[in-house]
Amino acid sequence: MKSVQPEVFLISRPQIDYQALAAYLEEVGGQSWLERLDRGDLDDAQNLAEFAGKLCYRAWEPGLNPNIVRVRNDQQAYLENILRMAHGSVLEHVTFGFVLHNVSRVVTHELVRHRPGVAISQESLRFVRLTDIPFWFPDWAREDPELISRATDLLGQMEEFQRWMAEHFELDTPGVPFTEKKHKTSFMRRLAPDGVATGIMWSANVRALRHTIEARTDPGAEEEIRMVFGMIGELMRTEAPALFGDYTVTDGAWIPRWRKV
Repeated sequence: MKSVQPEVFLISRPQIDYQALAAYLEEVGGQSWLERLDRGDLDDAQNLAEFAGKLCYRAWEPGLNPNIVRVRNDQQAYLENILRMAHGSVLEHVTFGFVLHNVSRVVTHELVRHRPGVAISQESLRFVRLTDIPFWFPDWAREDPELISRATDLLGQMEEFQRWMAEHFELDTPGVPFTEKKHKTSFMRRLAPDGVATGIMWSANVRALRHTIEARTDPGAEEEIRMVFGMIGELMRTEAPALFGDYTVTDGAWIPRWRKV
């Protein structure tokens, strides 16, 4: 048994083609919006959300839409208004990708319940054979010596079974077809606990992220997923403060000022 700690890696974020964006804005008379962006510190995520919102109303400049007599030029204020007005559809264009490393299949089984606005690719234990059982113990469990002793003994038996099956069916013998390895590995995973640590790539747009961060850090959520989404919340508050800066954190619960965006 290998003791592990869940980790979160932010591995992808939006990227804007500003040349193509400029060509479009020239067509509609919105060049001044692009000129106002901070060219020394372009924030593609927040720029994309603002762009999508302004496109809906042709709100690049007063007069382009005769119904618009003034526009918000401050991005922070503009995006705050998007959140306040629950204009969440424009946030669906802004997607981030995370690798959740050493999270249990308890977490991944709960995570797949969030389907709209997300994409998922998970390590397959039908193909990946376990040679040990990586496992996370929460602090309260570590503080109970008898619980840890019994749990590690049980995990050791499961781990030994994995090794026994591999040896019994000579899976590491040269020439064993991969289809045979896959077939036996598929059975072996049935004798591993839900708590075995695994990896998953989880991508989500900002609208889905805001909902999932709130739902999965709620005090009633499972403790490991609460910890993981607390980490995701911290990453996103740093990455896109205008889109995630309205949260307050109370006892690990991320509570947004504006809900159901």
